[in-house]
Amino acid sequence: MGNPLTRRKVGHTECDVSVLGLGGAPLGNLFEILPDEQALSTVEAAYDAGVGHFDMAPQYGHGVAEHRFGHVLREKERGTFTLSTKVGRLLKPVKRDQVRRGNWKKTHDFNIVHDYTYDGVMRSVEDSYHRLGMNRIDIALIHDVDVAHHGDDYDARFKEAIEGAVPALQELKRAGVIKAIGIGVNEVAPSVQFAKNAELDCYMLAGRYSLLEQDGLEELFPLAEAQGFSFLIAGPFKSGILATGPTPGATHDYRAASAEVIDKVNRIAAICARHDTPLAAAAIQFPLGQARVASVVTGAVRAEEITQNVDLMAREIPADLWAELRTEGLLNEAAPVPDGPFA
Repeated sequence: MGNPLTRRKVGHTECDVSVLGLGGAPLGNLFEILPDEQALSTVEAAYDAGVGHFDMAPQYGHGVAEHRFGHVLREKERGTFTLSTKVGRLLKPVKRDQVRRGNWKKTHDFNIVHDYTYDGVMRSVEDSYHRLGMNRIDIALIHDVDVAHHGDDYDARFKEAIEGAVPALQELKRAGVIKAIGIGVNEVAPSVQFAKNAELDCYMLAGRYSLLEQDGLEELFPLAEAQGFSFLIAGPFKSGILATGPTPGATHDYRAASAEVIDKVNRIAAICARHDTPLAAAAIQFPLGQARVASVVTGAVRAEEITQNVDLMAREIPADLWAELRTEGLLNEAAPVPDGPFA
C-alpha cells in the first residue's frame, strides 16, 4: 500500500477512515458493463494509492460490487483499510429473465427485496460476508430509508428501520462484530429524523453537501456537532459536472444539467481558474472543511481515475479562492472551508 491519505475518526468509535474513499456503485455495473479485469484493477489501484476506505452495498449489481471488492481486498492486510457495506436489501435468487435490473446493466441472478427488520438485517450482514469472502465488516449502513425510494411507504419503512435495523446493528456493535453503524441516504430530512430517534455513528449523505449546494447546514450538521456523529460524503462531483465542468453532456444528479446549474458551475469554475485550481480539486476537498466529515467517497471505473482523485486531494487550494466564492454568493456563509491538502 502506498502513502496513506489523512485519516479521520468515525464518531466516538475507534474506527477511522481515509479522507478519500472508493465507492462501489460504478463497479457494480451502474449504467455500463465493466469487464471484471478493469473493475478489479480499479480496486487494486485504490489500495495501492493509499485509499483506505471502501464502500459497497448488496444493491450494487445485485452482489457484483461486493464480489469484486472482496476478490481484491481479502488478499490485503486487514488492518490497512476499512470496509463499509449496507443493510436493508436482501438478494433473492430468480431465473435470469426475471431479474429486475433497473440501472444495473449486468447483475447476478437475484432480485432485491427491501427488509429493514431485525432478522432481515442480521441475514444481510451474513450474506455480505459470503459475497465478500471476508469475516469482518467495519461499518454497516442502513440503506435508502428515504422518500425517493419508498414514497408513501416512507413512514412505515422508517418505523421498521428504527424498531428492527437499528437495534440489530447496535447489538452487532456491542458484540464487537461491527465497529460503527449508521445510515446511507440521498436526502437530508430522513437523516435529521434518524438523528432525533437513534444513536448512530455516521451518516453517508450522497449528493447533498457539495461545492454546488450545502444542504443540512441549518439542522443536520448542528445535530452532528451536538451528538458527535460523523459524515461520509458521497457524490462530491454531483455525478459529473463538478469533475468535468459544464461540458456538453455534463450530468447533475445523474440527469442532464439544467441551465441554472450550468450557469452556477461556470461561475465557480471561472473563480477556480483565476486561482489556478482545478474545479475538481475544490469539489473533492470542500466537504472536508466540516470537522464532522470523516471521508469523501467517490466512484471510479478506471485506475487512472484513482490517481487523479488522490492528486486532487494533494492539491493546495488558496484561501482566496474560498473567499471569492463567498463574496460572489456562490458558497454559503455558514459553510466552513478546508485547510488541506489531505494527501
